[in-house]
Amino acid sequence: MDKEQRKQIIENAKQFFRNEIVQSHIKGACERASKLSEYNVNPFLFKYLANFLTGNDDSVSIARALVLPRILGSSITTSFGMKIQSLISTLFQGLGSTTQGIDIEFIDEVDGRKKYCQLKAGPNTINHDDVTTIVNHFNGVRSLARTNNLDVGINDMIVGVVYGEPEELSSHYRRIGQNYPVYIGQDFWHRLTGKDDFYFELIDAIGEVALEVDASKVVESTIQKLAKEIAEKYQ
Repeated sequence: MDKEQRKQIIENAKQFFRNEIVQSHIKGACERASKLSEYNVNPFLFKYLANFLTGNDDSVSIARALVLPRILGSSITTSFGMKIQSLISTLFQGLGSTTQGIDIEFIDEVDGRKKYCQLKAGPNTINHDDVTTIVNHFNGVRSLARTNNLDVGINDMIVGVVYGEPEELSSHYRRIGQNYPVYIGQDFWHRLTGKDDFYFELIDAIGEVALEVDASKVVESTIQKLAKEIAEKYQ
């Protein structure tokens, strides 16, 4: 992969986060978090959590204790998970495969072999049934390659996991790994791009998008709206 292709992946990632994650976070997650009906409020805990966070249990403190974990934790994680297929499609524009069951094809920059790759998001994003499906796809490609006298070995059929560390791989990935290589995070991106640190370069590039965003006023507005509902209902 050349410098321009690597640069395009970086730009694709940044654009995805601007358009899909940031806007959804601000307009969707914060709007939902401002409504008391969105929470399963535990009346035995909410004042405790407010005091734990701010030393105060007024309505604004309670709202802050509810809103911050929601918009900085569960909501953004869920949103990212729902959009991961869109991220993959965006990142790998122009690298698609015409081979059934294969997402992308590329020359492995480590061993120089052509790889037939199924892309997955993270270390826990497949289930038991996916293992059989992936292995069957790979077996089918190898069978077709033999029919056409193509040099496609077991190590040329791979699963590429976009983010994570090897030790985080679920048991389902490890089952695939008994037959075909599973490359995750830094190792995958190194093989794809030829840059050992590209994975971290990609993470930093996405982090740069955060510098473009100051949603502190939106967050505070969200807290104040929820505080008003809490005051009306509980205080």
